[in-house]
Amino acid sequence: MQRARPLPDRRRILKSAALAAVPYALLPGPRAGGRTPAPDYPLAEWQPATPANYTAANRPATHTVDLVVIHVTQTDYSGTLAVFQHPRKKVSAHYVVRSADGYMAQCVHESDIAWHAGSWEHNTRSIGIEHEGWVDQPGYFTDAMYERSATLTAAICTKYGVPKDRAHIIGHHEIPGTDHTDPGPHWDWPRYIGLVNSA
Repeated sequence: MQRARPLPDRRRILKSAALAAVPYALLPGPRAGGRTPAPDYPLAEWQPATPANYTAANRPATHTVDLVVIHVTQTDYSGTLAVFQHPRKKVSAHYVVRSADGYMAQCVHESDIAWHAGSWEHNTRSIGIEHEGWVDQPGYFTDAMYERSATLTAAICTKYGVPKDRAHIIGHHEIPGTDHTDPGPHWDWPRYIGLVNSA
C-alpha cells in the first residue's frame, strides 16, 4: 500500500506567499555591465543567437564598423533563426529580414562580432544582414524586403558614419576568399543603394 504524501505545513505555505508578495522593485536588477535583451534597431524583434555563435565585443570602441554585408539565407526565416540559436553551427548575423513583409529580427548586438562573413577581419568591421530566400529565386526579393532592409542599412550607416555606397555596402560574395555567391545575380544593387540613400 502506498503511503500518503504529507501535506505542506502552514509555515511553509505562509513563507511562500510572503516571498511571492515581495515587490518587483526590491528584486535585484540586471547585473552591472549586463546588456538589456532589446534590439539596437527599434523596428527589429530581439531573437538572440546563442553566445557560442558570435564574439562578445565593445564596438565601435574596440573595432571600427565601416561595412554592411548583405547576405541571402538559402533557407527560410525561421530556419535561419534556428541555425543562429544552435550552439554547434558557429554562424550568425546581426539581422535577419523576412521576405514577405520585411519583418526583422536582430540576433547579435551591433557592438558584438557576428560570424557571418567567413573572414575574421571583415567580421570585426561589419554588420551582417541576412535576407530570407534563395539566390536563384528572385521572387523572394520583395518590395517590402528591399525597403525595410534599406531603411535598416541607412540607419546603420548613419550611426557609424559608413558611406552609403557600393564600396561600403557589399555582398557576401565580395569578401576576399569566400566561396559564397549571395546575394546573387538577382539582387538589385542599384535599387537597393538608391533606397538606402533616400531612406
